[in-house]
Amino acid sequence: MHIRFLVFIFYLTSLSAKDCFISNDEYAKMLYNNPRGIGCNKCHGERGEGKVISSYISKNQKLSLIGPRINNISKKKFLKALKKGKRLMPEYFLTKQEKAYLFFYLQKQNKQGEKIAKQSKK
Repeated sequence: MHIRFLVFIFYLTSLSAKDCFISNDEYAKMLYNNPRGIGCNKCHGERGEGKVISSYISKNQKLSLIGPRINNISKKKFLKALKKGKRLMPEYFLTKQEKAYLFFYLQKQNKQGEKIAKQSKK
């Protein structure tokens, strides 16, 4: 990992609740649900698990437009996906801090989703 990224993470985790108006998790959830207009959840699901955006018929074949799962990808792949030039992915003009918040929020959502899946199998 880059040293600046590690320093930033240390800074985020060193702030106490009394130093912030909202928690890091609340801020990250807010960013995920509405970063700059349309939320990530509209295409990638509530936990980043992926979602069918739309289904349609083309040449007598049923097709679906799918927002891919993003809660289990590497930081490198996540950051690359946020860069301009992707087919349907809008450019949100996120800061480095906002990208870090979103990435760690999605990692946490993935862990929570796995925990729920394990509990439902019991």
